[in-house]
Amino acid sequence: MSDLGTASTVGPGTSARAELIAVSGIGLIGAGDDLGQIICDALEAQGIPLHDGDIVVIAQKIVSKAEGRQVRLADVAPSPRALELAATTGKDARLVELILSESTDIVRVARHLIIARHRLGIVLANAGIDQSNIDHEPDGEMALLLPADPSASCAGLRNRFRDHMGAEVAVLINDSVGRPWRMGTVGLAIGSAGLTVLTDLRGQADLFGRTMQSSMSAIADQIAAMASLLQGECDEGQPVVICRGFSGYLGPGNIDALIRPASEDLFQ
Repeated sequence: MSDLGTASTVGPGTSARAELIAVSGIGLIGAGDDLGQIICDALEAQGIPLHDGDIVVIAQKIVSKAEGRQVRLADVAPSPRALELAATTGKDARLVELILSESTDIVRVARHLIIARHRLGIVLANAGIDQSNIDHEPDGEMALLLPADPSASCAGLRNRFRDHMGAEVAVLINDSVGRPWRMGTVGLAIGSAGLTVLTDLRGQADLFGRTMQSSMSAIADQIAAMASLLQGECDEGQPVVICRGFSGYLGPGNIDALIRPASEDLFQ
């Protein structure tokens, strides 16, 4: 049985209702698995059709696993820079080397923590490299990298859902990240296809007729965070969530629009 949550929003003279449907039965994913087919099979087994306008949110971890982004730490040779950072942070030098290889910049370093700017443009802890909820080999630890091109992965899955289930949907990959001035993690969009990721509200009027000067809405991140509530962080086993009722946000969009330009970064 899938989990279903309902959220309602009410605006002036209108009402809206949205559904979140967590898809179970995905199972453990391994390198080379046909993730699109596995998701379609799970949807059909549970009698959950895809509708035009649905947004399919998929946890980064199963995409990375299917795309073979697992690395054996035993195969990693730390560089002098990795050894230096490992001594400062207390982290495994091999893991530090992977962080360096996935990053364009090391933003901050502290004990047991490295904040890095991933080559995708996202600033996050440890370049998004994770060791939880993956199968570690008997002879050594493993690490899981982010997908090489998350938006390309989304585009491929979107085409697969269209071809197999006959629905025009958007696809979003989300990941759990921390925030500098807030405790806890929240779902963040790292890739998308068929989705308007950012809406510009500047020039529109507020409730009192005042013109909005700077407001922009990160639609993709809001949807990513909402879906993460059903996906969970531990052993829930629900890495795919269907978001229904947001068809107005389907359209062309580039996830890079969510990356703040370096020239506007006031905290470097």
